[in-house]
Amino acid sequence: MTDHQTDHQTDPRSDPRSDRRSDRGAGRQSDHGAGRQADGHPVPPTGNAMRRALRRARDGVALDVAEAAVLLRARGEDLAELVAVAGRVRDAGLDAAGRPGVITYSKSVFIPLTRLCRDKCHYCTFVTVPGKLRREGHGMFMSPDEVLDIARRGAELGCKEALITLGDKPEDRWPEAREWLDAHGYDDTLAYVRAMSVRILEETGLLPHLNPGVLSWTDFQRLKPVAPSMGMMLETTATRLWSEPGGPHHGSPDKEPAVRLRVLEDAGRSSVPFTSGLLLGIGETYEERAESLFALRRVARAYHGIQELIIQNFRAKPDTAMRSMPDAELDDLVAAVAVARLVMGPSACLQAPPNLVDAAYERLIEAGIDDWGGVSPLTIDHVNPERPWPRIDELAERSAAAGFELRERLCVYPEFVKRGEPWLDPRIMPHVRALADPRTGLADPDAVVRGLPWQEPDEAFVPTGRTDLHTAIDTEGRTSDRRDDFDEVYGDWEALREAAAPGMVPERIDADVREALRVAADDPTKLTDPQALALLHADGPALDALCAVADDVRRSVSGDEVTYIVTRNINFTNVCYTGCRFCAFAQRRTDADAYTLSLDQVADRARQAWDVGAVEVCMQGGIHPDLPGTAYFDIARAVKERVPGMHVHAFSPMEVVNGATRTGLSIREWLTAAKEAGLDSIPGTAAEILDDEVRWVLTKGKLPAATWIEVITTAHELGIRSSSTMMYGHVDQPRHWLGHLRTLASIQQRTGGFTEFVTLPFIHTNAPVYLAGIARPGPTVRDNRAVTAMARLLLHPHIPNIQTSWVKLGAEGAAQMLRSGANDLGGTLMEETISRMAGSSYGSYRSIRDLEAIAEAAGRPSRPRTTLYGEVPAERQAAARASDGHLPELLPVIEG
Repeated sequence: MTDHQTDHQTDPRSDPRSDRRSDRGAGRQSDHGAGRQADGHPVPPTGNAMRRALRRARDGVALDVAEAAVLLRARGEDLAELVAVAGRVRDAGLDAAGRPGVITYSKSVFIPLTRLCRDKCHYCTFVTVPGKLRREGHGMFMSPDEVLDIARRGAELGCKEALITLGDKPEDRWPEAREWLDAHGYDDTLAYVRAMSVRILEETGLLPHLNPGVLSWTDFQRLKPVAPSMGMMLETTATRLWSEPGGPHHGSPDKEPAVRLRVLEDAGRSSVPFTSGLLLGIGETYEERAESLFALRRVARAYHGIQELIIQNFRAKPDTAMRSMPDAELDDLVAAVAVARLVMGPSACLQAPPNLVDAAYERLIEAGIDDWGGVSPLTIDHVNPERPWPRIDELAERSAAAGFELRERLCVYPEFVKRGEPWLDPRIMPHVRALADPRTGLADPDAVVRGLPWQEPDEAFVPTGRTDLHTAIDTEGRTSDRRDDFDEVYGDWEALREAAAPGMVPERIDADVREALRVAADDPTKLTDPQALALLHADGPALDALCAVADDVRRSVSGDEVTYIVTRNINFTNVCYTGCRFCAFAQRRTDADAYTLSLDQVADRARQAWDVGAVEVCMQGGIHPDLPGTAYFDIARAVKERVPGMHVHAFSPMEVVNGATRTGLSIREWLTAAKEAGLDSIPGTAAEILDDEVRWVLTKGKLPAATWIEVITTAHELGIRSSSTMMYGHVDQPRHWLGHLRTLASIQQRTGGFTEFVTLPFIHTNAPVYLAGIARPGPTVRDNRAVTAMARLLLHPHIPNIQTSWVKLGAEGAAQMLRSGANDLGGTLMEETISRMAGSSYGSYRSIRDLEAIAEAAGRPSRPRTTLYGEVPAERQAAARASDGHLPELLPVIEG
């Protein structure tokens, strides 16, 4: 028996021992792994070990096996904190996937193709013997008519998945199975699985999800064309449970962990969307349970093919060899789900079957699941026949009570639906598309489930590409989540991971937060580094107090008016070979999403912006290898010639260095020439974190911190003002934020050239460094509030304007930052491609009314400003009001 619910969950109402810190949820813990107490129970982790593990989890630091094993034993308040962290990670993943607040299920029928198996698992009640099947009037396999009858009735009820479950290679053990296959013309069990999958596709329209047990690479090639997804539970990597007599898997050749891990790898090599998971409480230790999770993570990261993990508890049943085994406890399941979420990350899909948990729905949702698995309105759960499926409307109600919307998915997860080839064979693709919502990849609720021909695809394939990225990014998204050269352009990911690890270790904080708050309220310029660091870690009431202090400082310096600017972003090219590992905007010339604008197009867009009231264009682009160093001058000049009154805010320090090196000019000479061509100010982007420990993880070829500082200070000396920025929430820690803010304050004290400080939360969704499993999934709400508040305090009184980014935080998040020390909302943008390519879900523009509404949500008035925070001329304000900052149309992109 394989993927689907291979054993029984704990009834949360059944065991009064559920609050004990015991090992029963891990079965008999024997003498393997942790030490033993006098009563035979494993020694619980120390308080320090638990606190450290929880802190690392809370800080978003990757856990190791030992820490995961500690967290698996969390109980009481520790478990509550663990669950809260895991829930936030899950929520970040759902946000990134474009389905925030959604929990999924698959409407399915359960087809037990055969209950014969060559294995002898000591807990299994699904598997039977030929004699019992005969006595009950059943064949060795379900007949085609029996299979299709269930599938047809499922289709009539709107089911879209046929879950085909069976034992491993029964013909190898049972002559009766071999005889049945021979009599019906099949070489082996898998030949029958394939044949029935084709008939289900053609005659009913349901999508087969196959659980035939251990498969070879060749087996995957046979079955991939007839099924969009497959699965097999790993269960455990504890070899002793298979090799030692009396173990639950002893005598079962298909349960050797090495064999099962090889199956997972072959599925990845074959690009098969695959479901796997753990079976808890069959005798493994907590350490072995953690090791099993890390084995799954390793495979998932190596091949990116694990579509879902099932976390499931053992429950003893009569008539099995393990009938006297103690039941697992609910707290064990909850902790395992939470730890699985932290280990596997926000993008993982975690399932807990709802018919096995009863009243524990809410606890499992809180712990980090995002899926309920297959739920059938027609068939029973043949593995747990005494546990009926919940009604789907009941499941929706229970999910809604926990704050989640229940949505139907297909047996293949939406990410793989949207990826298409090579994950979906061309022969199965039409069947999947017939049932999928093309926008979300979830099930189309209006789809008609009907059979379609299963056939070879047409030979003619017409490639398509992007023609208008700056508008299509909002409606269609990017072509893929990464460049085709992902594995080579950014360097060796494993070496990078090792380099990143030291910098991500959280530091111990010894300073008194209360004293630090007192100093901040009295005179923030007197905050010491230890005090500032303590405040950057503030949470709960201390964080609320910090934000209040920062907001008071903001009020005294900047007043209550929230400022904004009517501006247009113009990203003139996204062709770039620098290899920044956080950047999802850069493309190669040959990539489908690559583009370059002509000078006329840049000027036309500036004119359009002027006509609707803009006072500024913000222009940045990739480091295009074909653009000469003087191209930047031409761009600035083209805008000024077309719109003389427009403020040109353009060219990051990286572009300045690129221009200078290409022309052979010094930075000062190049900036002087750019100013003569029409450059008015520069964006202080490309700063990321001004600490090379972090920068060399984030980027392969970008300018070092010292060079960024040189460009900025030189610009200021030439009278070219700039903004300042910090991108945070990736591989950094609060100590890096502190150093960055101190550096900016020091520059400002010397030059006075910064107009504002802009917080830039890391958008992780499509960032290579996140996709490689190195970076965190962006900052938390706590991080955003703390950074905004501390920027206000640490930059006081030198930089009076603190800007929050609606494009990265959304309207609600931006309003919250306005209550935490920020006084500026940035610009209308009109178009925005960089953050949208990275995965921001908050759109490419905001109207004037939108920005005013954000200020109103924070209880504040608002007013427009210029780039340098001056008054906007009446004529510009009138033009902006007349259009509300909207463009009448956007111009097309010329493909590069």
